[in-house]
Amino acid sequence: MFRIMIVEDDEKIRTIVAETLRKWQYEVIEVSTFEQILDEFIAGQPHLVLLDVNLPLFDGFYWCQQIRSVSKVPIIFLSSRNQNMDVIMAINMGADDYVQKPFDLDVLVAKVSALLRRNYTYQDESLQIAHRQLIFHISNSTIQYGELTAEVTRNEFIILQTMMRNIGKIISRDDLMHVLWNDEQFMDDNTLTVNVNRLRRKISMLGLEDFIVTRKGMGYIIE
Repeated sequence: MFRIMIVEDDEKIRTIVAETLRKWQYEVIEVSTFEQILDEFIAGQPHLVLLDVNLPLFDGFYWCQQIRSVSKVPIIFLSSRNQNMDVIMAINMGADDYVQKPFDLDVLVAKVSALLRRNYTYQDESLQIAHRQLIFHISNSTIQYGELTAEVTRNEFIILQTMMRNIGKIISRDDLMHVLWNDEQFMDDNTLTVNVNRLRRKISMLGLEDFIVTRKGMGYIIE
């Protein structure tokens, strides 16, 4: 399980972001004191850091430099500051992305997911999701049912991960396209249909029928 460290002095924002990430099965480290952030980083060994700019004592730019001195972990800045110079400073300090407040939680989760995929090789074979005896191996982008396996494409990976993280919940077509859009993969409505149908066929060829169900006018669900 990936660990996300949140360095945010606004308790309300920190709590909302933490709850959202936990729903997506991430482990969360919430920093609530800001004197020894680097020490907390080293102790927690997070896979990604969400870092506010305006912090007590030292600002986020300072802590970004401190973290960069010991680690290449992905860092996303969260800030209400919207000047181009702030974004430039963040990137120059070593940040991977800059998200302006107020932000959409779905967009933030998509950015977190994308950065984790780009920065880690998923060598841990325990990184998998299972449902109805279908095993989704996140480590190597394959699905397995019984003795049979199949590879999934990047778009199929995103669709399947989104749905398997939300078993029993209807995911609208707009939500799926929103996740794919913010993962730098533009998809129109027809392209989404093609990808979902291709994923369904792969699962069906493994021997599992009706894994992804269409709810007309609402979206898709894995029950």
